[in-house]
Amino acid sequence: ATATMIQSGNAAKGDVLGIARIAAIQAVKLTPSLIPLCHTLLIDGVDVDFTFSDNRTLTCTVTVRCTGRTGVEMEALTGVAAACLTVYDMCKSVDRAMTIEGMRLLAKEGGKSGVFRAEPQ
Repeated sequence: ATATMIQSGNAAKGDVLGIARIAAIQAVKLTPSLIPLCHTLLIDGVDVDFTFSDNRTLTCTVTVRCTGRTGVEMEALTGVAAACLTVYDMCKSVDRAMTIEGMRLLAKEGGKSGVFRAEPQ
């Protein structure tokens, strides 16, 4: 029922995925304020994607682009966390048993450490 409500856009608080997308973008921009010792970066772009892999599992992927000499993995992970927490907040009146699981870095390019690709799970 929760997945159907999210997909239909009929949640009491509004468009769950639209608002979660805004939360992710805001969190990316505010990462230096939220994560101690994380420095400010000039962000070139943020993409936020949501997919349902079945009728119970919503996946959020945040892609961050930056032309600076450092990686933006902390910004992407912070964006995912904020998006997932927003979905929970907007849907908790219907389903308090929701869980947020498996947040991880999938890929990174640039910075000192170069290219990283996570192994499939």
